[in-house]
Amino acid sequence: MTQATSQQIPVHQLETILAPIHEATGLSNAFYTDQKLFELERDQIMGTTWACVGFASDLSQNGSVKPVDFMGLPLLLMRNREGQVQVFHNVCSHRGMKLVEEAGTVQGVIRCPYHSWTYDLNGGLKGTPHVGGIDKHKDERFACEKHGLKAIRSAIWMDMVFVNLSGDAQPLEEMLAPLTARWSQFLGDDGMSLMRRRANMDSTTLDIACNWKLAVENYCEAYHLPWVHPSLNTYSRLEDHYNILFDEQFAGQGSYAYNLSDVAGTHLPQFPSWPQDRLRNAEYVAFFPNVLLGIQADHAFAMQLEPVAPGRTIEHLRLFYVGDEALSDEYAACRNAILESWKVVFAEDIASVEGMQKGRHSPGYGGGAFSPEMDIPTHYFHQWAARKLLTIAQNA
Repeated sequence: MTQATSQQIPVHQLETILAPIHEATGLSNAFYTDQKLFELERDQIMGTTWACVGFASDLSQNGSVKPVDFMGLPLLLMRNREGQVQVFHNVCSHRGMKLVEEAGTVQGVIRCPYHSWTYDLNGGLKGTPHVGGIDKHKDERFACEKHGLKAIRSAIWMDMVFVNLSGDAQPLEEMLAPLTARWSQFLGDDGMSLMRRRANMDSTTLDIACNWKLAVENYCEAYHLPWVHPSLNTYSRLEDHYNILFDEQFAGQGSYAYNLSDVAGTHLPQFPSWPQDRLRNAEYVAFFPNVLLGIQADHAFAMQLEPVAPGRTIEHLRLFYVGDEALSDEYAACRNAILESWKVVFAEDIASVEGMQKGRHSPGYGGGAFSPEMDIPTHYFHQWAARKLLTIAQNA
């Protein structure tokens, strides 16, 4: 990190975030609008933990490849011939040409469009035309095995593909253990293994003019329900919600008033371990930095926040149902109803987060204030970010 970037971190302002909630301010405007700080977050916050970059089921068959842009870094998700999903930097080892521009299926090898070097689906360099001169495709001075694609540490959980750019974060399963332990009260020991989704279906994407952190903050709290989600508030009221925060990197809200899907006399299959006296209980938890999760008795969802620019985020929603039976035609109407209802809920949030993004350009706003009761999960997220940023400043 450059000295100029470290000097941009307002240490005193970040320290005010760590104050008790009734005295604290939030992150200042620059953390939502500044490109250098956006890149700092990529390298020093997103990059040092586990960030979600896609969904394994989007790579629907062996040989599938999908390029993704991770806050300006070109990455490549690949499912090899054996079905294993891996992540690589999406650049040729020769002259740094971007290799793959569009998602698709590779029949043979990945070919660089610049000098036609080729790679297999494990990232190995296989072809180097004329590398030793005209018609000399091998050269003893050049070792192909040293010049394959650069792999990135990756892991999959709940179909989400996570990367750890620094390579030194604790194992993903360990980081998620507090959440899986909490949700065992609903899902039992086998609930995660029962989640099913159909590739390229049961999903939606929203392109929103806001910083990724505003999407997290908005998801964490129920305070806005009466004004932003009037339909939802008719049955899942503000007083039907409770705050969730634990283990520094999880925060959100729970509801006691979830409405189970009921369409044309059918009900979706439910998690078999879900307590029968808590069928209307649901929990919505953000896993920092960029994953939003929801579980209900009859389905679950995961949302990846893709930060594109300081003022632009793409939200990728995927729905999961319980067991193979839930994917049958019998439940098509129920699945469609659930997807449409979540589309409405998340679309209702757009004006709020985009309005807050516009407000982050105002000198009249300096981080704001928190409700001592209603904003507890949001303050929890701000504290997580502030601690990360203060560590960066101290180590600069």
